[in-house]
Amino acid sequence: MKKFTQKKILYYLIKGTLVTVPVAGAIFLIVWVFASLDNALNLTTHFLEDEQGHPLYIPGIGILTVLIILILVGVVFTTFVTEPIRAWLKRTIDKIPLFNTLHSSIKDFTEAFVGDAKKFNEPVLVLVNETGLRKIGFLTQRDLHKIGLPDDVIVYFPYSYSVAGQVVVVKAAHVQRLDMSATDAMKLVVSGGVSGID
Repeated sequence: MKKFTQKKILYYLIKGTLVTVPVAGAIFLIVWVFASLDNALNLTTHFLEDEQGHPLYIPGIGILTVLIILILVGVVFTTFVTEPIRAWLKRTIDKIPLFNTLHSSIKDFTEAFVGDAKKFNEPVLVLVNETGLRKIGFLTQRDLHKIGLPDDVIVYFPYSYSVAGQVVVVKAAHVQRLDMSATDAMKLVVSGGVSGID
């Protein structure tokens, strides 16, 4: 009877862990990211003080500030900034060596997720070698004529349990389109293959 009880307790412990850890982990990461951003960008600590003269921290002001700035920049660039000004800004940024590299990489990566021309929206299966090993990735460039690779394409392979990934050039003939959504494909790869196929 004692052994049966211990097994039951262990069973319930495992089930409770499987339910709690993903939920708690997701909540923790979201709260941590927002709290870190809010703390770093909260301007009230520089201007307001409490009765004892200590900087006054008002939760949420940092995130609110960022949202307002992003909306204002979006309005200004959409409404008032003309094409010649955008071209001038681009030329100016292109002249600054290190900043140009960082800016263009971050811009392209951001636009791949939230821009008008999303890049990570075509999941594919790539034949890696003659043994039949294949990898799931996202087709990001179809036409490589400009760099002398007319038969090749660029595929991005995200790493499991990571925000990093790997960019590879492969023969287009080795790439097969997957019949699944980009979200499910990303979930499948990032989770190490344990989720994304429902």
